[in-house]
Amino acid sequence: MLSHEINAYIENLVPKRDDLFLEMEQYALENHVPIMELVSIESLLQVLRLYQPKRILEIGTAIGYSSLRMAKELGAEVVTIERNEERYKQAKRFLAQSDQQENITLIFGDALEAVEKANAKAPYDVIFIDAAKGQYKRFFDAYTPMLSERGIVVSDNVLFKGYVTGEIQAETRRKRSLIKKINDYNEWLMGHSDFQTAILPIGDGIAISTQKR
Repeated sequence: MLSHEINAYIENLVPKRDDLFLEMEQYALENHVPIMELVSIESLLQVLRLYQPKRILEIGTAIGYSSLRMAKELGAEVVTIERNEERYKQAKRFLAQSDQQENITLIFGDALEAVEKANAKAPYDVIFIDAAKGQYKRFFDAYTPMLSERGIVVSDNVLFKGYVTGEIQAETRRKRSLIKKINDYNEWLMGHSDFQTAILPIGDGIAISTQKR
């Protein structure tokens, strides 16, 4: 994973974002909302610029930061699912301040219970998994049938702050259980019979999975 110094260096080179995005970044920092790190979202956007998706499904809206950035930067339609009511409401407030309201569909509910609602907008060129880490495999299985023929899956947080290596000791049983689930997901994903995956050691770790031809 990138060192703090390298991350800071890259962040200083990133052009200034729109005022709304800066406001969202500050809100997330002050309210401990987990949004994508700046280097991670910039890297993801560059990958997706090369891919040029038309429709994206995001599992885990939080306050809508990545949804808005993907919609604005890529000109794509984004469908995004959030189960936390307060974050869902905050995402709606930020979306109302943007010029992307027509391009983003917010779904309130548990992603494992919102499959039919999301399927109404399928197929998707990109499925972006950034929700409950312990449920990644279930999300993957539930939603990959909605991929377009050339669709890809992006999974965030797959390195979980370096805990997956075992070199950093988890403080609680709950965290140890979560780390095991993430490791199991990574191993399962890398050995998947229908997908090829690369894990990028950027931010908190991003896995990009493409369908085998």
